[in-house]
Parts: sequence; structure tokens; C-alpha cells
Amino acid sequence: MSRSLFRSLALAGLTLVVPCSLTAQRGGGNAADSIKYVYPASPELEAMKAEVAKKIDAKAKLVQEMVDQVFSFGELGMQEFETSKYLTGILEQNGFKVERGVAGMPTAWVAKWGSGKPVISLGSDIDGIPQTNTKPGVGFRDQYLQGAPSHGEGHNSGVPLNIAAALAVKEIMEAKKMPGTLVLWPGVAEEQMAGKAFLVRAGVFKDVDITLFTHVGQDLGVSWGQSGNTALISAQFRFKGQSAHAAGAPWRGRSALDAALLMATGWEYRREHLELQQRSHYVITDGGDQPNVVPSTATIWFYFRERDAEHVKANFEMGKRVALGAAMMSDVQLDTVMIVGSGWSGHFSRPVAEDMYANIKKVGMPAWDEKDQTLAKGLQRELGQPERGLLTTGGRLGGPIPENLRQGGGSDDIGDVSWNMPTITLNYPANIPGLPGHNWANSIAMATPIAHKGVVAGAKVQAMTVLDILTTPQLVKDAWDYFNNEQTKTIKYYPLIGPNDQPPIWLNKDILMKYREDMKKFYYDPKKYKNYLEQLGITYPTVHDKPVP
Repeated sequence: MSRSLFRSLALAGLTLVVPCSLTAQRGGGNAADSIKYVYPASPELEAMKAEVAKKIDAKAKLVQEMVDQVFSFGELGMQEFETSKYLTGILEQNGFKVERGVAGMPTAWVAKWGSGKPVISLGSDIDGIPQTNTKPGVGFRDQYLQGAPSHGEGHNSGVPLNIAAALAVKEIMEAKKMPGTLVLWPGVAEEQMAGKAFLVRAGVFKDVDITLFTHVGQDLGVSWGQSGNTALISAQFRFKGQSAHAAGAPWRGRSALDAALLMATGWEYRREHLELQQRSHYVITDGGDQPNVVPSTATIWFYFRERDAEHVKANFEMGKRVALGAAMMSDVQLDTVMIVGSGWSGHFSRPVAEDMYANIKKVGMPAWDEKDQTLAKGLQRELGQPERGLLTTGGRLGGPIPENLRQGGGSDDIGDVSWNMPTITLNYPANIPGLPGHNWANSIAMATPIAHKGVVAGAKVQAMTVLDILTTPQLVKDAWDYFNNEQTKTIKYYPLIGPNDQPPIWLNKDILMKYREDMKKFYYDPKKYKNYLEQLGITYPTVHDKPVP
């Protein structure tokens, strides 16, 4: 690190936090060892970064309220009505123009402020996970509403991060009369991969120069190149048979449930002969009404995952053939095959990621206190994990995942966005290491000081990167050169949804109808309580000395 850089940072009022260790994305090597794109910052830009960090610190109370409020809504995909109403209300109060009901999804929206180039989009997801309700700040399962959904992945925190960053940058842009447009949007129904492909199809990103996406994690990190995520097609197979008295005249019935079960069995036999990188799983969402009636309808819902679009399409076509065979064996009809969601495996921008990494090093990890570490270690102990607590060092720049190391895994429909413009995903430290994911345990930190501090740190990184894009035309040029000449030189995007597929706005409606009225009793009231923990009467942290059998 040069003395001149340290001097310029000091003049700008910034402290550079250099992490003790740099953890690369698994399998991708330490991309920080071979940084290609470096954008020297002027003293004026460094001063703006110092100023934007102070502005975000001043918004810490707003961050806490937004994170806690969205957590208390606990809404599932396509049913994020309270969440979207609340977040767009804040943006409108701050001068953003909001378009609602985007791409045929009632809970989708786009908020814009500013004018001219560059156009920078800031996105993050907003949906929760079924049956993950548990008290925040309590290091064991203690539900306050039995069986209800909650934020078992932490999607309550990402849009608040983007709002805090955008509002702070907006104040600087107004003061300095800077051109540029900020575009904020939510990832609707990301857990079903059911939103972003429809946003792309609707043209939401057609004029965007760069997208900065955010996702909750355990440290500050960003990566570039081919990700380790899998491409995905989510589809429901609906069978139609003939009802009959299951005991009196079963020979007159044709069981649609038999077909669904045979499809599941057929896929299990087929699974042996699939490439190892695939992931596939299913649930039966309709198996009949009652045992004494031969089921005339049945639905099985599959997630097909593979390394890329071509591989996942092949497995989906294979699944359709298995479904047809199951229908023939059961003498029923394969009534419909409906794509519910889809997503490409993401590929992320090297120039933007390397620029963001420089800002990650400036910001550094939050200063966790003893209470934060006590909660983290207590929960890890409860789950039988090593009691390592929260990470105190971070600064991860991941590189491309080599083909031979791509072994399958999760998916995120930000992949579709990433193949339409330069895109990166910022991971920020708002949750606890060692958790299973999509689980009640992942809810526990998400309305506590851990999430609040992590979002503030992430918002600083996001805002600083936005300032870089606004003031560095070469960064935008390099991002598009990389996108056009490296990323998409041989691979061109096409949607995995069909032209007639529509957003599944019915998703999770029955679950929210069951719980919504009771959930309203637990909505956070920031006018009465300083935080959600206080409203729920929780002493932070509450942990067991040892796991309870």
C-alpha cells in the first residue's frame, strides 16, 4: 500500500481497515492477488466517500427501523404487500418516483430519482421463508406465532441497505448537482425464482448501465466471473384423472396422485444417470382431498438445477418425458406443465467487483460487541456448530469458479439480470456463520444489532461504489467492455420462461391468508418502541448455557 494512498485517505477523513485474512469464493482462488482494474480516486472523490459514510452513520436509526419493520411483516413471495407499501412510502417521501405493479406482479415496483447517465440500479430481495417464525435475539427456537413465516434467510435487510445508500448519495448529488439516475427495485419471490426474469422481460433494465445487487451474508464480499450458482427451472406438473369411491368402485377411478407418485419414483431412478452437478427436488402440493375418494387431480412441483441454461433445459425436458410416462402408466392426463420460475447461473462484472472490493477494504467489518458475539456463539452451540462467533475480519474478493469445481448448489435469479448488463452482488455481514439456511435459526439475528450494524457497513460500501460509478466514466466503459467482449462473447442470454408464461402471483396466498391477521398483531411500531426486541419484550441476547435436548 503506497504512502500517498494512505495520505489521501487521511486527508479525506477515512480510516482504511485492512482485513487480516482474505477469503476467496470457494474454488475461485484469491482474486485479490490479481486485480486488473484500479481507478485512482481524486481527493474530491475521497472526500465524498468520507461524507457519504458519515451520512449513512447518521441514518443508523432509520436503518434499524426499516430492518425491524420489514422483519415484522414476514411476508412470503408474491405476497409482500405490506413490505412493498412501506418501502415505497419511504422512497416517495424522499423524492423518488415510484411505479408499482411492475411486470404484472402486484408487489413489484421500481423507484427512480435523478436524470441522465449513468443509470445505476440497486436491487435486493424482500421475501421470507415458510415456518421460520422465532423470536429474534433468542439463541434457540422460541416462536411467537406458531408455524408462521418469517425472514429465515434475511431478505428483510437488503432493500433497507439500498435505501440508506441511495438517500445518502442523493444528498451529495443534489449538493454537487451531479448527473445520474438511481433506480431501486425489489427481488420479488426470489425463493421461488419467480420474479427477476419477468422484470427483465418487461424491460426494467433496458437503460441501466450497472446493477449493484445485495444479499445478506456473514462478511463483506464480492466476486466476479462465473459464479458457483446453478441455473434453475421451477415447474409444476398437474395431472388429471377420474374420481370414484375408493372402496366401493376403485376400478372406475383413475388416480392423478398415482401419476404424481410415479413421476417422483421415475425421477429417482433417472437421477442415477444424471451428471453429478445437478440438483433436483420436489413436493406434492395437491395429492387429493380425502382418502375415500380416488384423487382426480394432483400436482407435483419440481426444482431442476444444473450448471447452466442448456443443462437445466435438458433436465426439464427429461422431467416432462418422465411425467408423460407416469401419466400413461396411470391412465390419466398430464394436464399442464407450468413454469413457475427460472434463473440463469450468474456471471458478474470484474471491473465493478474489483472497484467495490477497494471500498470494502475502506469500510471494514462492523465492531461487534460482547452481546452480539454471545448471541452468535449461543446459537452456534445450540446447533452443534463450532462456537466461532461472528467474523471480525473480512474483505473477500472471489474470482471465477472453474468448470471442474462447479459441483452444484443454490440458485439466485439475479443471474438473469447479470446476463443483461454489468452486475455484481455485494454480500454484507448481517447474519451468523454456521447456520443451515432457509431455517428458523437464520431468522434470529435479522432484527438485532447484528443485522443493523451489518446493513450500515454494507450501505457504506454500496454508496461508495455508486459514487465511483457516477464520477468515473472509465469504470462504466470497462464494465461494458468486459460484458460485451468477455462475458457474452460466446454465450448469449435467452429467457428460460416462455413468451406466454405469466408471473405466479397466486404463490403463497393461502399461507398468508391463514396467518396474516395474527401476524398483524406483531407488526413493529417504531412510534412506541425503540426496536423490535423491545416490542417483543426480549432481553438481548437470550441464550442457553448448553443445548437443551
